[in-house]
Amino acid sequence: MATADTAPAVPLAPPAQPRSSGSPGRRPTSAAVPEQPHSATLIGSVQRAMRLLESVAEHEYGAPAKQLARETGLALPTAYHLLRTLVHEGYLRRDKGLFFLGEAAERLGSSGAQQKRRSTVVDTLAHWRDSIGAPVYYAMYRDGEIEVLCVSDTPGNPAVEEWADFRETGHAHAIGQCLLSQMDESARRDHLDRYPVQSLTPYTVRDSQSLLRRLDRIRRMEPVTERQEYALGTVCAAIPITVGTTAATMAMSLPAHQEHRLLPAARQLQTEVGRHLGALAISISI
Repeated sequence: MATADTAPAVPLAPPAQPRSSGSPGRRPTSAAVPEQPHSATLIGSVQRAMRLLESVAEHEYGAPAKQLARETGLALPTAYHLLRTLVHEGYLRRDKGLFFLGEAAERLGSSGAQQKRRSTVVDTLAHWRDSIGAPVYYAMYRDGEIEVLCVSDTPGNPAVEEWADFRETGHAHAIGQCLLSQMDESARRDHLDRYPVQSLTPYTVRDSQSLLRRLDRIRRMEPVTERQEYALGTVCAAIPITVGTTAATMAMSLPAHQEHRLLPAARQLQTEVGRHLGALAISISI
């Protein structure tokens, strides 16, 4: 998985000291520069606006400006000025003299919850990756497309390189076959009409009818495996996850010379998924 490489900020160089006007043999006397308090870097108006937002959030049925000013310890003119600004920017809305959280503030809350769900999935996949000793993938079928949402691997156990678009080659990899196996025949045919079967390796299924017959034979909740159908030298397994009408899957891959590990590792992954299905069900919409 790609990570952002953030370089530390380069500190500003201190201002040059003025040359001394005294004799060459005397060291210039430097005036003591008092250390600036940390609060000097803070912006008071932002702090006051945040306090107002927090106060509004505590009132489900809204609150008037006078009450908000009193609760935050702000002068009423200051509170009015900040409240008007927050309304203008969409973080608050005003209705009949009462202030409520606006759409912009609600979007922030929604984004925070979404990030928390993403973090839960990322941490869970990393744990399974280390436990199984193989890359782990999380994917789902959404809006008619196969989407690989999260991949957890290590330099020693790298993920399969996406050399052919995963969305267009669902017939060839375990993730796609697993997702298609959870769909009805009409949805499968619709997908294959948009993304026809094509040979990627000598082991890839040859045509749509052969694939549909294979999908029909997959038993419910059984791991779906493929051996070098998407990429030579790689074998994969995928575990079906169905929450409501959403088709999702957890998958793993191994080098072909470790094929003997594929089914035991897939069973181990399936057990882990079963233990954490509740948390995954909550996070499945990432």
